[in-house]
Amino acid sequence: MRTLVRALHLDMTLLGGLLMLASLGFVALYSASGESLDTVYRQGTRLALALLVLLFMAQIPARNLQRWSPWLYAAGIGMLVLVMLTGEMGKGAQRWLDLGFIRFQPSEIMKLAVPMMVAWYLADRTLPPRLFEVIVACVLAVIPVLLIARQPDLGTALLVGSAGLLVIFLAGLRWRILMGLGGLALVGAPILWHFMREYQRQRVLTLLNPESDPLGAGYHIIQSKIAIGSGGLYGKGWLNGTQSQLEFLPERSTDFIFAVYAEEFGLLGVLLMLTLYLVVILRGLHIAVRAQEAYDRLLAGSIALTFFVYLFVNTGMVTGLLPVVGVPLPLVSYGGTSMVTLMAAFGILMSINSHRRLLAR
Repeated sequence: MRTLVRALHLDMTLLGGLLMLASLGFVALYSASGESLDTVYRQGTRLALALLVLLFMAQIPARNLQRWSPWLYAAGIGMLVLVMLTGEMGKGAQRWLDLGFIRFQPSEIMKLAVPMMVAWYLADRTLPPRLFEVIVACVLAVIPVLLIARQPDLGTALLVGSAGLLVIFLAGLRWRILMGLGGLALVGAPILWHFMREYQRQRVLTLLNPESDPLGAGYHIIQSKIAIGSGGLYGKGWLNGTQSQLEFLPERSTDFIFAVYAEEFGLLGVLLMLTLYLVVILRGLHIAVRAQEAYDRLLAGSIALTFFVYLFVNTGMVTGLLPVVGVPLPLVSYGGTSMVTLMAAFGILMSINSHRRLLAR
């Protein structure tokens, strides 16, 4: 068994944590979907596809990924431009490309292409990077973020931007540059507010006072906080959550599934889930620390910390600490595209880890 695992370049600690999180997701999804086995089966099919993608990515040596990074990034930018020009509309957003045999969101590709490209650019340079190199790396991250935000897809833009900026941070920013970037962010906040759409501004205002519009913009957050708070220490029991079962809680299978889980399994269940997330994140950071090449370290660290950003943004969103930006709970929320992208990223982590092990022999 150990020989097979090694031959497939798998990391069983990482894979075990991912599968246990996905299992909790099936439990929560069955309840959130109104006990729909069809929904669970569809999610299972997507998980199987995602695991195949993970296995495929784990076989690709990290040096090949480094070589392909600029091409993947350029292809992703080209597809985002195509989305802007000819993309299909859905739910008021222009995010999809339809190739006839498949319909997908190119923005998902950029969740991997951006950190790979920024890591490729910085890896062969002296670290920590100089100001000019930081600016170039920021531009590489910002271009796709602006294209994605224009669709509009603020949640994905946030994740793509975070992935790129985390690579820059891990490269070792000097304090003067870090403080300068912080000052630019403060100066740019009013400009960003000016270009935000009305519903995006409303989400920020709702965060500050959700009770100002309890039946409108504030409804999601209010119902989510009621669900989480009513779970108590032990929860109300599986399939017994009133907010989800009586359909008070919107988007309960996707963005707000954490509230469903917290209501039914309480604080202890939430601590179990967060522990599993912590195991996955720490294992990813462990792989990053032990990586032998600069590109591998930067990319692995970004993948692990971006996974943390997923978790932080979603839980902050459903607890009313952050605006609602449409970021799913990783490996738990219903959906296939995000899961496939995540598993591809963890396949890259396993490739980096097995590559290090082979070099050490």
